[in-house]
Amino acid sequence: MLRRLYDFTMSLAAKPRAKWFLGGVSFIESSFFPIPPDVLLIPMVLANRAEAWRLAFICSVTSVLGGMFGYLVGAFFFELIGAPIIDFYGYADKFIEFSAAYNEWGGWIVAFFGLTPFPYKVITIASGVTHLDIFVFIFASVMSRSLRFFIVAGLLWKFGAPIQVFIEKYLGLLTILFFVLLIGGFVAIKYLL
Repeated sequence: MLRRLYDFTMSLAAKPRAKWFLGGVSFIESSFFPIPPDVLLIPMVLANRAEAWRLAFICSVTSVLGGMFGYLVGAFFFELIGAPIIDFYGYADKFIEFSAAYNEWGGWIVAFFGLTPFPYKVITIASGVTHLDIFVFIFASVMSRSLRFFIVAGLLWKFGAPIQVFIEKYLGLLTILFFVLLIGGFVAIKYLL
């Protein structure tokens, strides 16, 4: 099943709607969806390395737009939408103390966590709840999200063929490793914040 999903994702790169799908996933991941767009970005760049920069740009723009939506959720709909999302990720208890000091370091927090696998939607919602200056939020988001996606695309563009062979050979092991790191990151951050 994993091989079929990988092959399907690789085949998406040749289809005109693939970029729309990538942009949609990148948008919703920044505000509420749990799966990062890297899951699509990586195989799409590997399937068509000439599109690496365009795909990174799509991820960057739609991720920032999705982050702005998350900011609005935090600012105006936290009780209705934002709180359940924070609860889903298990950060409700820590969120109150996190929010108290947030604005002091808000721009740096957005910039740092925008680069990491930490659920970016938590940061976007927190920025809205604490009313972080919207221009600081947008600037930090543009810088960190662009850097993240362009680094991934650049590495794949530069080393594409060998990385693609490696990924295809060890797809199962890499998938397990990805999810172990993802879940381990959630657990580590839960106990560190």
